[in-house]
Amino acid sequence: MRAILTLTCLLVATFVFAQLEPVQWSFEVEKLNDKEYDIIFSADIDRGWALYSQFMEASHGPIPTSFEFSGDSRIELIGDASEAGHKHEAYDEVFGMKLVKYKGKARFVQRVKVENGAELVSGYLTYMTCDDKSCLPPEDVNFELALE
Repeated sequence: MRAILTLTCLLVATFVFAQLEPVQWSFEVEKLNDKEYDIIFSADIDRGWALYSQFMEASHGPIPTSFEFSGDSRIELIGDASEAGHKHEAYDEVFGMKLVKYKGKARFVQRVKVENGAELVSGYLTYMTCDDKSCLPPEDVNFELALE
């Protein structure tokens, strides 16, 4: 009986967490000239939740937001992705460290240089989100954008 109760609780918890989607992503491409584009990743973050910066000093704590681009040799990343939004930098009681996180909205921009023939940029981003009581597991989000 105890095993059935435990299994039921785990299934309910899994279902509840599976329904949470506190961060909604959108993607766009901005053409700067014939060879350079900005790839823009925009996050709308539900009230009470936070998305973490790419730039985290400690190796422990929440998973930083990261971007992985496909291995198309005709696409060159120019520097690191920039980030902007409703930035909060403070000591976090849950993780016991100073963190940089975004609430409400966040925007990440990766500049790329392309060679002739490159028509798509693709890859995935990884992010983690927490509220003041819990964190959701890190999640990967695929993207594929036409370079026009």
